[in-house]
Amino acid sequence: MDHIGIDVHKRESQICIVTGDGEIVETRIRTERERFASVLGGRAPSKIVIEASTESEWVACCLEELGHEVIVADPNFALMYATRSRRIKTDRRDAKALADACQHGHYRPAHRTSSEQRRVRSLLTVRETLVRTRTRMIVVCKALLSRQGIRIATGESEHFVTRVRAEGLLPSVQDELEPLLVVLEQLQTQVDTLDAAIARLAKEQAPVRALCTVPGVGPVTAAAFVAAVDDAKRFRRAHQLEAYLGLVPSEHSSGEKQQRGSITKAGPPRVRSLLVQAALGLLHHRQPSSASLRDWALKIKQRRGQGIAIVALARRLAGILWAMMRDGTTYRSQVSQPVRSA
Repeated sequence: MDHIGIDVHKRESQICIVTGDGEIVETRIRTERERFASVLGGRAPSKIVIEASTESEWVACCLEELGHEVIVADPNFALMYATRSRRIKTDRRDAKALADACQHGHYRPAHRTSSEQRRVRSLLTVRETLVRTRTRMIVVCKALLSRQGIRIATGESEHFVTRVRAEGLLPSVQDELEPLLVVLEQLQTQVDTLDAAIARLAKEQAPVRALCTVPGVGPVTAAAFVAAVDDAKRFRRAHQLEAYLGLVPSEHSSGEKQQRGSITKAGPPRVRSLLVQAALGLLHHRQPSSASLRDWALKIKQRRGQGIAIVALARRLAGILWAMMRDGTTYRSQVSQPVRSA
């Protein structure tokens, strides 16, 4: 069997083929389906290693359709590049190192998200982009109004245009803001459409529907969490998931010196941000269903401050959501009991 390493890039990819006889064949092609089919389509089934990247999934699917066995490898696995010199890095050397790793089994497979969850991720990415654009435009509107001494009442972003139009602005100010307000209305329509799609998803997918029973977790957070985790059983314990989401403290220790810093912020930033928002909401809103979580976080807040308490609560939420997804259960609230004095 041939062993192949492909250093995939956006425009061009470097291919290194190690044949069964030990012959090395190197070529560089454009990263296109037709070119992969032309170069590798006529070969006997081979084993191919590529790095996990933005382009890796469609390339892997393309190569699998050609009859090859494809491993999408974790690029952070140092042993995979053991044969490559650290002083000189080129695409040819990278492809050769991947081919060697393929031949000797020196790689760590990365998780390949299911096609269904990839579609959910795309949906969430589009929504996130629209929401960020809406936020930037609202900031611009408020800045223009502040120059006229006009303050808009605080409230939810989706009702910002309604609050502005209710102010009874002067015609000159209204004309300045009208282009932004029209675009904001269009953006809000698109966001509402995506929210409706995510809400339908929460009803159709059992894991998303179950996670929505957790206090502070809505359809967007639940869908994003399920899409990021995909398969709960690939994590052995909650701490491994929390590290994957970048919610654990960074550490720089050596010898007898131990130094810990802020959280690593590794992994998908969208899920981490949504969990922090959910934790912030739990900390500031009194609900009977979230009393136990809130009381737990308040104790940390008294000792360590609000910032650490919010991150700790986000980390605990991640563990709860993972356990529910793993076991296929819904959330059962625990009503905290007041401490009685002796």
